[in-house]
Amino acid sequence: MPNEVSTKPANAFFPSVPAFWPMAMATRMFEQGSELYARNLKFVDEEIRIHDNLRPKLATPNRVRLDLRTMVLRDYGTSGGIPTLVNAPYAGHTAMIADYHHGQSLIETLLANGIANVALTDWKSATEDMKDLDIDNYLADMIVAIDDLGGRVNLVGLCQGGWVAAMVAARFPEKVNSLVLAGAPIDTDAGNGPIKRMAHASPASFYKELVALGGGLMKGKFMLQGWKNMHPEQHYIKDQIDLYEHIDDPVYLDKEETFNSWYENPIDLPGRWYLQVITQLFKENRLAKGQFIGLGRKLDLHNIVCPTYLLAGADDDITTPEQVLDAAKYLGTPAPQLMTKTVPGGHVGLFMGARTLKEHWPPIVRWIASNS
Repeated sequence: MPNEVSTKPANAFFPSVPAFWPMAMATRMFEQGSELYARNLKFVDEEIRIHDNLRPKLATPNRVRLDLRTMVLRDYGTSGGIPTLVNAPYAGHTAMIADYHHGQSLIETLLANGIANVALTDWKSATEDMKDLDIDNYLADMIVAIDDLGGRVNLVGLCQGGWVAAMVAARFPEKVNSLVLAGAPIDTDAGNGPIKRMAHASPASFYKELVALGGGLMKGKFMLQGWKNMHPEQHYIKDQIDLYEHIDDPVYLDKEETFNSWYENPIDLPGRWYLQVITQLFKENRLAKGQFIGLGRKLDLHNIVCPTYLLAGADDDITTPEQVLDAAKYLGTPAPQLMTKTVPGGHVGLFMGARTLKEHWPPIVRWIASNS
């Protein structure tokens, strides 16, 4: 009837009009009371800050030693002795994984346990002009970095940085004094983790389409979405509930902001590099099989004869323990100089978990020092 007055509240119409959703939310929050209203606004503000405003920042003072096309080589500590070079992953996130937070940093742990000369590869996000770079380009810059450090290093490879470190040690064994491979997928056919299943189940055309969608780059935001979808209940539900419940806890917020400044800011990868990794390393397992060609030669892991330490996470579903520890089958390192260890926890915890850094990395650092 024309003169009928609606009894619906004004905000009942908002959900069907996206532009009015914030207004509907504000109206409902106000109706719930001023204290809850303020709390909810604080939650919204923190959500925006975490996802839009925070940027990753290394925790420990350092200086730029080299500024190459693919990376910035960062110097920590003092010169002297055989340097220890930490090769951070180039897999979608920044080198902050190795220098996360004061009191929770692998770099800090190295410096505090007897290694004075430390360097870190801080890989750059790929730009459009880098879309055709391949693994050889990154290996070449690793060699430049090692030569600039004196030509021989203790090499610590984290995750993807581990298979690059293994490639360097296989191609130029004289440049690597000791080798630590932490959460590094060397034998990608081993175990039955989700990354292995995904790499084998998805056709190469799928990854090519993602690269094409990124204009020749594998966009970090695509990978971030994929990682979150591996554990959707954690990232889309539980994280939000935890944040809301701790919105008035400054210690919790500081930790959450630090983590998300790293996690929510992925970097882009060259499309050619990414497709080479997916096809040759994860689908075809060429590195473990001795079939990968790096800088003009087939890389034979048996050429790695230096003291080597293999570190795996018991609950790692990114790089399963088998993918790390099975490397022992292929290395030329004599048995007395080959160390293997599986520690509690998952993938990220291997490099930035407070307990792992406190309990398990100091003996590894002393092992590095003893071999220097």
